[in-house]
Amino acid sequence: MIAVLVAVGESWPPGLDPIAESAIVRLATNAEELAAILPEADVLVVYDFGTTLVRDFWHLAGRVRWIHTASAGVDAVLFAETAAADVVVTNSRGVFDDAIAEYVLALVLLFAKDLHTTLALQRAHTWRHRESEMVAGSRMLVVGAGSIGRAIARLAGRAGMCVEGIARIERTDDPDFGHVRPPSELHARLAQADVVVIAAPLTDDTRGMIGAGELAAMGAGARLINVGRGAIVDQAALVDTLRSGRLGGAALDVFDDEPLPPGHPLWDLPNVVVSPHMSGDYAGWLDALGELFVENLRRWQHGNQLLNVVDKQVPTPAERVS
Repeated sequence: MIAVLVAVGESWPPGLDPIAESAIVRLATNAEELAAILPEADVLVVYDFGTTLVRDFWHLAGRVRWIHTASAGVDAVLFAETAAADVVVTNSRGVFDDAIAEYVLALVLLFAKDLHTTLALQRAHTWRHRESEMVAGSRMLVVGAGSIGRAIARLAGRAGMCVEGIARIERTDDPDFGHVRPPSELHARLAQADVVVIAAPLTDDTRGMIGAGELAAMGAGARLINVGRGAIVDQAALVDTLRSGRLGGAALDVFDDEPLPPGHPLWDLPNVVVSPHMSGDYAGWLDALGELFVENLRRWQHGNQLLNVVDKQVPTPAERVS
């Protein structure tokens, strides 16, 4: 028997019933519970991607040998102490890829086909003929070439878009992007893109990566879509840029503070789509997360290779800007 600690909010994650006979599963919903049971844990499962509890109480995790996060990003569980520890870190890469790619394409089409105006005119019972844009032939830049960024690139390519990527390692013959360019070319490629998609998780390298200078480098009328992490984009600079009218719009699924405060100006700016960090949350996603963890737990118990192991020593680990 092993002890498994699941750190979540207020609800028990589904899909863990199959491990009931081979593991002791305990739930921590707050700091006090975590502090009490963390010393007993061999495996730490983190369902709250925004939690700071792992970092706050890691000094109590003397028995933990494996951390699994129910998210693609690992910023909640990978920090200096866990990177140096004899502990394996895995993530849920692959669970969200296609859903997020579909969500991004939907947002691209919403802007190109001016669907928000159509719906507003319908509510006003107003018949106003307009022309819309073609998506095919437009240019998309995806910042982040992990599995999510690749899924976005593949789907956008099927829609006829010309897609490039920005990642740590340049690749000139990439099967999904064609050309993956290094961060040193970010400004130049921003100027060429009709749509810029942020699909990178939060790291020291990506925090504040899109600031006032990068927003100024984007072409007039271009759109920004962020499905990575809120802190990658300077929100104050984005608000200023949107107010200036230079950009054609922004669609944001992630924010510095979540939930986005009711009085935040992003709620009311024109041509801005605010969604509550839901781009990857399709019907059945929680079950898929449970199935992935159960499979990995079986592998761990039998000494087999785990799925989705994160390289802790790479400056931008797997599923980062890779």
